[in-house]
Amino acid sequence: MLNGTNFKEWKRHVLIVLGCMDIDLALRQEQPAPLTADSTPDAKRDFERWDRSNRMSLMIMKHSIPEAFRGTESEEITQAKSFLDDLEQRFAKNDKVEMTSLLNSLMSMKYKGQGNIREYIMEMFHLASKLKALKIELSEDLLVLMVLNEAAKGPAQKKQERVPINCYFCEKPGHLKKDCTKYHVWRAKKGLPELPKVK
Repeated sequence: MLNGTNFKEWKRHVLIVLGCMDIDLALRQEQPAPLTADSTPDAKRDFERWDRSNRMSLMIMKHSIPEAFRGTESEEITQAKSFLDDLEQRFAKNDKVEMTSLLNSLMSMKYKGQGNIREYIMEMFHLASKLKALKIELSEDLLVLMVLNEAAKGPAQKKQERVPINCYFCEKPGHLKKDCTKYHVWRAKKGLPELPKVK
């Protein structure tokens, strides 16, 4: 469904659907000459095929467009190719918005350290290819530099929380086993040698 920001994607889907249904003839060929009493059977057949393709294409396109986008002038257009061209002219200005959005996404991409870095790189190159389709070409060197710069930073550093220290001997917090007085008393009772003191 066309929503005002997805014209290129909508057009690609419509062309695929019409092509798969084999009714895209009206978009590929100009309208044949109108039929007359002297028209040959081949001319009649060609005109009928084109006319059916035109009607079906128009119906499918209009069905996938909200009424607010059609406009009154679009209702007067009776050829599918002209209808599609009219829509394309109206939505051409959205390219600048899309460019800005893609550039912002590309520049603010961060590798989060989760998952494969290859996915991060592929997403970055995917955005670059979308920009290339909009006639903004970024050099591969720049993209590689952006990837390396982000990868060098590594995942966002989390603030390390202090883990409370617990003694494994008496299980009380605040000291280690080597500093535990109960542990030293126990070692002395068992006749074990004193632990060396750490300087």
